[in-house]
Amino acid sequence: LCWRDFYHQVHSATPSFPREDYRPRRDRWRNDPEGLQTWKDGCTGYPIVDAGMRQLAREGWMHNRARLITASFLVKDLYIDWRLGARHFWDLLIDGDMANNSGNWQWVAGTGNDTRPNRVFNPLLQAHRFDHDGTYVRRYVPELAEITGGRVHEPWKLGPERSGIDYPEPMLDHAEAAAEFRRRRA
Repeated sequence: LCWRDFYHQVHSATPSFPREDYRPRRDRWRNDPEGLQTWKDGCTGYPIVDAGMRQLAREGWMHNRARLITASFLVKDLYIDWRLGARHFWDLLIDGDMANNSGNWQWVAGTGNDTRPNRVFNPLLQAHRFDHDGTYVRRYVPELAEITGGRVHEPWKLGPERSGIDYPEPMLDHAEAAAEFRRRRA
């Protein structure tokens, strides 16, 4: 509630907040409709990201941690404008709040009130830390339901066990994408 109230105050003082960077970064976002759609569909090849996006599509909601992970992936791995992600969330969230949604997206994008604009969430570390046994992923990514334990977070490492699993390879290498993001922001 504190964040919500805070972002309402920011929005009240800065009416352009949902449309414009609070702290302009001069980012030259990638125009990647296919990447955006892959993210929206929950088919990135990163199970924790895909679980969040599929939960959002199915239930109109997801935990704040999943919101941070999925938003960071869009903005910092895919380097797609935060406003496109904010709009998608706004369209689907049953608890949507314009000021809070915009504020949190700007926080993740590093264009908001945060002092760490280059923070990048590692989807694998986040998955192992917050869904260590893979329960969340198996619930929303049924094609991975038979993979036991935390191995569900990296299905590309399964080898022959992966045979017959219809799940995409990672659409990008997170370490490379994070390094590229930091290079662009330097």
